[in-house]
Amino acid sequence: MTRLPEGDERRPGARELARRAMRAQVSEMALDLFLDRGYEQTTIDDICAVAGISRSTFFRYFPSKEDVFASETSNAVDEIARALRQRPDDESPWSALRHAMGPLVEHYASQTERAHRLAALAVATPALAALNQEKHAKFRALIAPELARRLGSDPDDPADPRPRALIAGALGCLEAAVAAWIAGDGKQQLGRLLDRAMDSISS
Repeated sequence: MTRLPEGDERRPGARELARRAMRAQVSEMALDLFLDRGYEQTTIDDICAVAGISRSTFFRYFPSKEDVFASETSNAVDEIARALRQRPDDESPWSALRHAMGPLVEHYASQTERAHRLAALAVATPALAALNQEKHAKFRALIAPELARRLGSDPDDPADPRPRALIAGALGCLEAAVAAWIAGDGKQQLGRLLDRAMDSISS
């Protein structure tokens, strides 16, 4: 059976596909520079020179240098939210959250050395701290309504702490797992580290 698009999702046209391909190419080159030179030592002009584009072209694809770094996992939060909505209704919210984070874990597992170096760079770079906070804010905004539904709560009720508590716990476990993964030079499986972190709270 053919899977129908969710919501307003539509198949992208040729122009959009070309735009995405160009954006991905520039991003890949920029990330290589970040790894070779350091994030703060790499300028937008450096990225433009390597990619063979002008500054105006760069800003058509990325509002800032931070957005180039974020492009590696820019769709992760949307994928987690989509995966959470697809989990069985009789599954506990905590278990559903763990399974929903599978796409992000798989992303790291598919390119361990590169993903490990980028994660380590993000943790070691103060300029990227705000970027991480923005990602957390997006995570909370997208995930909270579905968690509230699973809890039988009103998603617009700020007096119910449970959805925010679950999200804060899941994000804390993910950060702890990534920190342990970085400390272990990427040799441990991130999925198992995340399981261990989340099991420590649910046990």
